[in-house]
Amino acid sequence: MDKDLYINESNEEYDALVIGSGISGGWAAKELCERGLKTLMIERGRVVEHQKDYIDEGKGPWEFANRMKVDNLLVEEQYKIQKKCYAFHDATKQFFGNDKDLPYSTEKGTDFSWIRANQLGGKSLIWHRQSYRFSDNEFNINKADGIGIDWPIRYKDLEHWYSHVEKHVGISGNYDNLPQLPDSVFLPPFEWTKPEFDIKNKLAKLYPQRPMIMGRAAHLTKPSELHISQGRVQCQSRNECQKGCSFGAYFSTQSSTLPAAAKTGNLHIAPNSVVHSLIYDEKTNRVKGVKVIDNDNLTTREYFAKVVFVCASTLGSTQIMLNSISKKFPQGIANSSGVLGHYLMDHVYNAGATGIVEGYEDEYYSGRRPTEAYMPNFQFKPSLYKKNYKRGYALAGGFGRKDWRDARFETGIGAAYKQQLTQASSWHFGLHAQGEMLPRFENQVSLHKTKKDKWGIPQLHINCQWSDNEVLMMEDAAQTAKEMLLKADLKDVKSYTSIDKNAPGLAIHEVGTARMGKDPAESVLNAYNQTHDIPNLFVTDGSSFCSSGVANPSLTFMALTVRAVDYAVKEMNNKRI
Repeated sequence: MDKDLYINESNEEYDALVIGSGISGGWAAKELCERGLKTLMIERGRVVEHQKDYIDEGKGPWEFANRMKVDNLLVEEQYKIQKKCYAFHDATKQFFGNDKDLPYSTEKGTDFSWIRANQLGGKSLIWHRQSYRFSDNEFNINKADGIGIDWPIRYKDLEHWYSHVEKHVGISGNYDNLPQLPDSVFLPPFEWTKPEFDIKNKLAKLYPQRPMIMGRAAHLTKPSELHISQGRVQCQSRNECQKGCSFGAYFSTQSSTLPAAAKTGNLHIAPNSVVHSLIYDEKTNRVKGVKVIDNDNLTTREYFAKVVFVCASTLGSTQIMLNSISKKFPQGIANSSGVLGHYLMDHVYNAGATGIVEGYEDEYYSGRRPTEAYMPNFQFKPSLYKKNYKRGYALAGGFGRKDWRDARFETGIGAAYKQQLTQASSWHFGLHAQGEMLPRFENQVSLHKTKKDKWGIPQLHINCQWSDNEVLMMEDAAQTAKEMLLKADLKDVKSYTSIDKNAPGLAIHEVGTARMGKDPAESVLNAYNQTHDIPNLFVTDGSSFCSSGVANPSLTFMALTVRAVDYAVKEMNNKRI
């Protein structure tokens, strides 16, 4: 990347500021730059260069002193929370936040795991890449069952923008024609293994209303000319994506949106710039810019622009907005409704079942497929709800063959024993739930009254916990998954629930703290992610959600962002911003 992109001090008034460089921030910058706006992307962390800074890419576990396990002393000092993430290990730790420098508090009797990735590219470097459109069932669900406020948009409002981002990102998947999960613009899907395919067909006969499909993922199975022009090539099925991918085969800011934005000549980036607050002009009712604190030397500086996009992640964006106070907005900027910080949600994924698939000893697979089977939500409207709880869940299907690491061979010695260790053991398959969390006012974040971080910014105080609805949902998901596997003739089937051991946050799908809505009295944003109170301030990450839905949210972050940029530029051209 051209070093001239990066700035420190600047007196220029940019056309647009983008706070954050992850999935939403990358898309905002790309779209603004391609529409001719001089854009400054502000990132609180360090620069990560594509390819160059993937320092552990391609290394085998044997090349690490502790075989990928992070040193215990380092974990205790820096990664007590981050270590809980599925993607955290010795080859990826550099892409996770330092918990010592990023403190927050939780309400007594509650817990929350805030996974951070403070560098250029944000969590786009370590995300799980599952990519699904929301359907009208998601957008209509609050209205349908009377929980939460109605989304101000419907599927038709995002359909075009989903297609727009999918063509650029590259989504592998099959055209399944399901009412609860609209099809994307797809690249070819990944292949099924023979045991999975047979289980899929068995379940289709047993449960025709519960189709199992190949997971839709942001991986290039067959790159288009557009993808090749971005310098991206076909996925190698290594499934080591969180180390960074020099092939650009999965979507990230570094591999896709950032090069596109830089190509225009309209982009500058201010790394190591921790946003303290937004600068508000009460006379014009506009945000003029941002106040930042240098990540390293703690000096302050300011950047200015005509329009501001806040894309710092759900909790990051909310922290900035709560800390941006003025005479007009003493409880946080654009918070005349009083709901900023409330209705925090995450997905609940703490249940499922696993079993052994008999036979198929002569079957195996090549590579490590970076996606899995997926059973979309089959309780997607009130008439399909179970009696004792509301909303629904999806089931992800994990598969594989046990090998020397987990096969329970008897202790032995000699050549025969060594040969035994080279052979794959039985096939296993599991169904693992991801469910919807209800929007509740009491699940909230606020600024701590006395505690601050090293930059002098008030720490977030998080009060969030599962309700009885989520607990009952996971109990049902475990039982349902077990029942399906038994009927599909799996053996040694065991179910599990772990909601009592896992607090919210670890799905890393937190949403909802600056929700959109039709009524300014009960929402922060309008249907275009524009704050009701301030016309040149937009928030396009997960904080804008009215409900969590069941499907993974990242593709919707992207679609909402490009739609908001399109609207903002039109408003600027018409002199309304």
